[in-house]
Amino acid sequence: MTAREFYGPAFDQLRLAEKQVLGEVRQGQKTWRDQGRSSPVLYTSSRIKSPDSMRRKLLLRGCPPTRQAALTQVRDAVGVRVICAFQNDVYLVAQWLEERPAFVVLETKDYISYPKENGYRSYHLILGIREGPGKGTTVEVQLRTIATDFWASLEHQLKYKREVPHEGLIREELRRCADEIASVDLSMETIRELLAGSF
Repeated sequence: MTAREFYGPAFDQLRLAEKQVLGEVRQGQKTWRDQGRSSPVLYTSSRIKSPDSMRRKLLLRGCPPTRQAALTQVRDAVGVRVICAFQNDVYLVAQWLEERPAFVVLETKDYISYPKENGYRSYHLILGIREGPGKGTTVEVQLRTIATDFWASLEHQLKYKREVPHEGLIREELRRCADEIASVDLSMETIRELLAGSF
C-alpha cells in the first residue's frame, strides 16, 4: 500500500504541510544571507511517514492501525529534518520556526540539553500549522548537527535490525560515541567563536 492510498484524501494536505515547513526554512536561509550572515542550515530532508512505519507506531501506542488514528492520534505523519553545522545554529533555526506566525508550537523536546539515555541528541518541535497551504496539519521538525545526524543514522539502523550480535557492546559504544560527538560539537563551537573574534 502506498502512502497516498493509506492517507487517502489527507495525503495532499500532508504534502502541502511538508512543503510549507521546508519553505519557511528556505526563507530563513534567504533572510540570513540577505543580512550578510552565513546560513545555519546545511541541508534538509523530509518525509511522509510510510504506512508500515505508521501502523507500527499506532500499535505500539495501543491505537488501531487506521488512517483515522494516523491523522488524529499521532503528530508526526509529516517529518522534516534540519541539519546544521553547530549546536547554536540548531537553536537559531528552532527559534526562527517558533516565531513564524503561520505556526503554533505544540511541543518541544530538547534532547541536546537533556540527552536520551542512549545518547541521542536532537531538538524536536511539533508545529501546528494554523494558516497557509498546510493549515490544520501537524509537523514534527528534528534539528541536529551534522555530527549527531551521523550518529543517529547508525543508531536508527540498530533499532530496526531484529537480531544484532553483541548488541549490548554496540549500544555501549554508541553511547560513548554520542558523548564524544557532543564534546566535538562544543569544541567546534568554541573554535568558531574564537575565529569570529579574531577578525
